[in-house]
Amino acid sequence: MDHTQHDDRRHPSRADGAAEPAAASLRRGPLPRRRPARRILIAAGTALAVLVGGSYAATSIMDIPSPHDLVRLQTTPPSGWGELFPARTIAKAGHSTALPTSLEAAPEHVPWKGKQISFKEFLSKTRTNAFLVLRDGKVTYEWYGKGFTADTRMPSWSVAKSVVSLLVGQAIERGKLRESDRLVDLLPELRSKGPYDSITVRDLLDMSSGIDVDENYSPWRPFTGTARMMLTRDLRTFVKDHRDLTYTPGSRASYRSVDTMMLGLILMRVEKKTLADLVSEDIWKPMGATHTATWNLDREDGVEKAFCGLNATARDFARIGQLVLDKGSANGQQIIPKKWVTRLATPAAHRIDDWGYSAQWWHPSGGNGKDFSAIGIYGQYVYVAPDARTVIVKLSNHGTQQDEQETLDALRSITQHHD
Repeated sequence: MDHTQHDDRRHPSRADGAAEPAAASLRRGPLPRRRPARRILIAAGTALAVLVGGSYAATSIMDIPSPHDLVRLQTTPPSGWGELFPARTIAKAGHSTALPTSLEAAPEHVPWKGKQISFKEFLSKTRTNAFLVLRDGKVTYEWYGKGFTADTRMPSWSVAKSVVSLLVGQAIERGKLRESDRLVDLLPELRSKGPYDSITVRDLLDMSSGIDVDENYSPWRPFTGTARMMLTRDLRTFVKDHRDLTYTPGSRASYRSVDTMMLGLILMRVEKKTLADLVSEDIWKPMGATHTATWNLDREDGVEKAFCGLNATARDFARIGQLVLDKGSANGQQIIPKKWVTRLATPAAHRIDDWGYSAQWWHPSGGNGKDFSAIGIYGQYVYVAPDARTVIVKLSNHGTQQDEQETLDALRSITQHHD
């Protein structure tokens, strides 16, 4: 769910290559200049807290998974979470578009924490499951870890947020939505008769709503904030129950997954379709996705987890990046409005802990200032480098928010390798 500037915007580094234990995935209290969590995880103490201090009755009252299911979540690698929640299918077109291939050797070395390491070591250290490079629309490199293939669907985590942004851009182009629209005018059941009512679609897009749903995943508060939003079986009630603010909407920005959840609910209301159907009809089919995808729900036949729940293959995630790189065009169609691609490619006024952010896409520090990325917790990246005409997809089981700046520096070096 989040990012950072070099050393001071992540958890302290663990020994390279070591798997981060569940407990280490939790924020350990305020860190200087560190972005709040930007992607979804469940506090490592979740299952234990329920088993020790609660019961099946407690989880039933809170309308979250049972202790048995929470233990299953805790013992499943992040790459397997997409299979643990109900999901809605994202259909592909009858005739998909194959990605052309022009294979090249991987770089021998990449920069890593002040030194050069082998590319193979980079994949291992960051627990990579899939790595794919598109240059000029052609697959130039493709690699999968043990147990993963080109046909394996993998969770996006907060990369899903960036896909929601594309749907918002389409809705605006169709006249269904405006950035200046107030949230409560679109979802009137959320009116509070207070400052919450001033939140706009623009505020939600740029993470400047101020909605008080904490991204802190303390093991002592496992059922609050985004962790609770991830677990709840009733997202509509969750957002209605969380209408307090931490600051005046639009006055500054802070990463909050709830903002994307609100955008998802708005899209479903104005388009009168599920998010899965919207993605299928307006992105997946026209861009020529080769595999069906899924979007996780809060419950069977429920609401999509807009902030994290998209599951797809590496190649289809690469198509998303290529679609943005090509200014919204694919297969001779203008799928995403060009002006929307310009919007998300231009950092908004408020930065989030020294990284640029705009319409649910990140603008990392460093580089030439023109590249941007969708980023998900545990090391998911759809990185777009327009100047190098390159898209890189990296799907991982790496530690939460770990080594993000370093990873992006490595990805930037790979685009130069292909120049």
